[in-house]
Amino acid sequence: MEQPEDMASLSEFDSLAGSIPATKVEITVSCRNLLDKDMFSKSDPLCVMYTQGMENKQWREFGRTEVIDNTLNPDFVRKFIVDYFFEEKQNLRFDLYDVDSKSPDLSKHDFLGQAFCTLGEIVGSSGSRLEKPLTIGAFSLNSRTGKPMPAVSNGGVPGKKCGSIILSAEELSNCRDVATMQFCANKLDKKDFFGKSDPFLVFYRSNEDGTFTICHKTEVMKNTLNPVWQTFSIPVRALCNGDYDRTIKVEVYDWDRDGSHDFIGEFTTSYRELARGQSQFNIYEVVNPKKKMKKKKYVNSGTVTLLSFAVESECTFLDYIKGGTQINFTVAIDFTASNGNPSQSTSLHYMSPYQLNAYALALTAVGEIIQHYDSDKMFPALGFGAKLPPDGRVSHEFPLNGNQENPSCCGIDGILEAYHHSLRTVQLYGPTNFAPVVTHVARSAATVQDGSQYSVLLIITDGVISDMAQTKEAIVNAAKLPMSIIIVGVGQAEFDAMVELDGDDVRVSSRGKLAERDIVQFVPFRDYVDRTGNHVLSMARLARDVLAEIPDQLVSYMKAQGIRPRPPPAAPASPLQSPARTPPASPQHASV
Repeated sequence: MEQPEDMASLSEFDSLAGSIPATKVEITVSCRNLLDKDMFSKSDPLCVMYTQGMENKQWREFGRTEVIDNTLNPDFVRKFIVDYFFEEKQNLRFDLYDVDSKSPDLSKHDFLGQAFCTLGEIVGSSGSRLEKPLTIGAFSLNSRTGKPMPAVSNGGVPGKKCGSIILSAEELSNCRDVATMQFCANKLDKKDFFGKSDPFLVFYRSNEDGTFTICHKTEVMKNTLNPVWQTFSIPVRALCNGDYDRTIKVEVYDWDRDGSHDFIGEFTTSYRELARGQSQFNIYEVVNPKKKMKKKKYVNSGTVTLLSFAVESECTFLDYIKGGTQINFTVAIDFTASNGNPSQSTSLHYMSPYQLNAYALALTAVGEIIQHYDSDKMFPALGFGAKLPPDGRVSHEFPLNGNQENPSCCGIDGILEAYHHSLRTVQLYGPTNFAPVVTHVARSAATVQDGSQYSVLLIITDGVISDMAQTKEAIVNAAKLPMSIIIVGVGQAEFDAMVELDGDDVRVSSRGKLAERDIVQFVPFRDYVDRTGNHVLSMARLARDVLAEIPDQLVSYMKAQGIRPRPPPAAPASPLQSPARTPPASPQHASV
């Protein structure tokens, strides 16, 4: 469920509604005077944004900010990027929580309040800055079940005001550059009584109304007055939105455990100045205005120096697709006995003559979109958790078409045909093991790592995973390969383990080793069952949500490997064009 810096794109209102977005808008969230839910410290707030569907009016989670420890006045760095439609009412909801554990289940955290507004309300406010009171309504949404739950169960009092939320919106430029830079500091003020200082930097971009929007925080360097911070990358549009002369303010703080960080000083710069790189122009005096007013001999509170600066254009998913990257789509279907007897209508595998079952619906919804990115339309299809004829051997990676040498099926119809054939020939058994099919696809992905191919594994399952440790290890190993995993949970089982594998908030780890990338996306099928019977719309939403992270996951692999997109193939020359006039290929286009 994490976005580039966890920024996602709001598509509830585009392909499904048939509208064309006017622009992309970045929403920044701050809060003031939140409720304090912690006994011995301050709250650790998190903001969750929801969007409302146009057809069924259901609230759906869009994204989450980062958690900020020990503060009642958070300025969240993580943004929400949404498509803005001038002609539509785009309802938004913002829920605040005090995070008490690493669990992604919001019902396990203290509810701090919520606010409702429309995107147009934010954009249309003075300076595109909207401040609203947070209230604890009679109900909030249970993130696991999607059903309303009494807010008072989280310690709230309905109708009680509990601070305010500040929402700022800015139209994003089309600038695709990413700046990479590193800073150090020298002789910063000593702020800690028993030590030196624990300094960190906070970057803000200026707005037209004179206010500032937070856009980056460095890590904290412990017990030093001469820190060297790690190199970081930031989209230029996040830093200055493409305006190279826009003021960038940098504040220097001494970190304190209780959240009351001590202000050391500040300085201003601009993208144009930073782009000069390491030079005398990028050594900045850190000034504390209050100390400067009080002390006549005050010079500064230290200096900050830019050590390095580089910029490159950010490549997009479509750049790689245009350059010829093929997506290899593999399906793995759960044949464990917990699905029920396929001959009975209560089974999740029941083949009704009137409608597709949940497995077939999920497979069709996702497959019909992803198939267009694979030129040969031949898709491996596997099953797991069944006894196979003739000897009753249990297998967790058997080919649905019965061909051990080549499990590929022709198109989505070919997969469905093989699936139905398997239901008639194998015996549903168990347990629910994922590791074999993950490893199967990983072996294939490992054979081609030059950026020309990217594998996507769709696992459709009904049950509680049996080989969690092995699956985590397989995912950690697969995270360094050109591969993504989509898990669709069908039926009414508890899918807490699947949420853990999703790894948006807590990266999957195995034997102390973290996955290099987040490559897993999980969604429960039941969240997409349309009570009105509109399967087309509900399956379109399912496909959109399960495929939403694939583009960023593909790009993250390419960036990690230093792979640039190949140039798109040249158009065939016109018969009227002389071959001698065709320009030669540029040398840098000879290879990736």
